[in-house]
Amino acid sequence: MPTPPPDPPWAGQLLVASPTLRDPSFDRSVVLLLDHDGHGALGVILNRPAQVLVASVLPGWEEAVCEPTVLFLGGPVSPDGALALAVMVDQDSAPLGVRPVVAGMAMVDLDAPPELVTPALRCMRVFAGYAGWAARQLEAEVAEDSWFLLDVAPDDAFTPDPDMLWRTVLSRQRPPLAWVASFPADPSTN
Repeated sequence: MPTPPPDPPWAGQLLVASPTLRDPSFDRSVVLLLDHDGHGALGVILNRPAQVLVASVLPGWEEAVCEPTVLFLGGPVSPDGALALAVMVDQDSAPLGVRPVVAGMAMVDLDAPPELVTPALRCMRVFAGYAGWAARQLEAEVAEDSWFLLDVAPDDAFTPDPDMLWRTVLSRQRPPLAWVASFPADPSTN
């Protein structure tokens, strides 16, 4: 069993959905927490690529987007809005329109001119919507074992194989949590 989660704030941590979390919005999701405080929490789902190319909805930003170059479904809140997460070339120098947030990553203002910002970015992901929790809601969900609170690895947010991220993150944990990675999607078919 995983060790009890540290006291909040948890920004910069991963929330990995437990197999018992059956909400279709979060089934087998991996969420990067970008903000967490006494008012609630906000994050983006890292493993929900859409079939829409970033170039088709945000022309000019495609040069900074890493593979796969599609829009990601960041969560059920505000799905018509876009939020961008990036790794900067120089972590000590953020250009206008780029704000460091967590774990060596930065938020990118998509209203900024792409030609001024993209040279400073090593890799970027664009998310439609985000995941959000009210005050103490996330703590209650973690306490009821709906989520595993885990450390983020440098490649998690920008993996070229997002469909395998849930299994990858769980596989690198110690047993018995690592065994959850082989849990079937539908246990009744096992």
